[in-house]
Amino acid sequence: MKHTLIFLDTETTGAGPDDRLIQVGYRTTDGTDVNELYSTDRKIDIGAMATHHITESMIEGKPRFVDSPAFEDLKNRFAKDHVFVAHNAPFDVAMIEKERLHVGPVIDTLKIARALDPNEKIESYALQYLRYLLGIEVKATAHDAWGDILVLEQLFYRLLKKIVEETGKSQDDAIDWMIEESKKPTLYRSIKFGKYAGQKLEDVAETDPGYLRWLLGEKEKEEIPDENWLHTLKHYLHL
Repeated sequence: MKHTLIFLDTETTGAGPDDRLIQVGYRTTDGTDVNELYSTDRKIDIGAMATHHITESMIEGKPRFVDSPAFEDLKNRFAKDHVFVAHNAPFDVAMIEKERLHVGPVIDTLKIARALDPNEKIESYALQYLRYLLGIEVKATAHDAWGDILVLEQLFYRLLKKIVEETGKSQDDAIDWMIEESKKPTLYRSIKFGKYAGQKLEDVAETDPGYLRWLLGEKEKEEIPDENWLHTLKHYLHL
């Protein structure tokens, strides 16, 4: 395999534009494992704490991420175009880049899972849902950075195997395809919430385009707008 991969996950003080990372876990295909907590000036939101169970006392006295060996290691890896692999990668990329690092090539296993299910037969593409759907057997705690990358790593290899088997691509070519596919916004085909839950978006666009225009306005107001929903709604509204 010509690519060096970095399977990475972060836990953070929250999900807003001013939130910062407090845990980084990553595993690389050349043999590096890192799982560390970091301090930050930003207080941990109670909602975030309830999800990842990292408290203020747990990060008290810990180094800042920018002062850690992991920061320098990742800085060197990104400079060498090592491939950043994450589930819902834009979130983790944004958190890492807030620390003045510039991420190189990215594979988003969330986008790849969606791309390999064009008819949207899978109910959810959340990491833990895919973990149990695919029978991934690892000893991992959900919403812990290290636990999540253990699942992420196995999910990646399941997706890679599927691409190789279905397309005849080599592993390297399949990884290159995953990188390119991860750059594209996802086009959703159905809606799974609200009054039109379970319906195809092309049908909603025909019967109630006003609802999609309203939804677009709501999505544009979000603190971190979802590029996939913006792309999807503009597509079906012909904007």
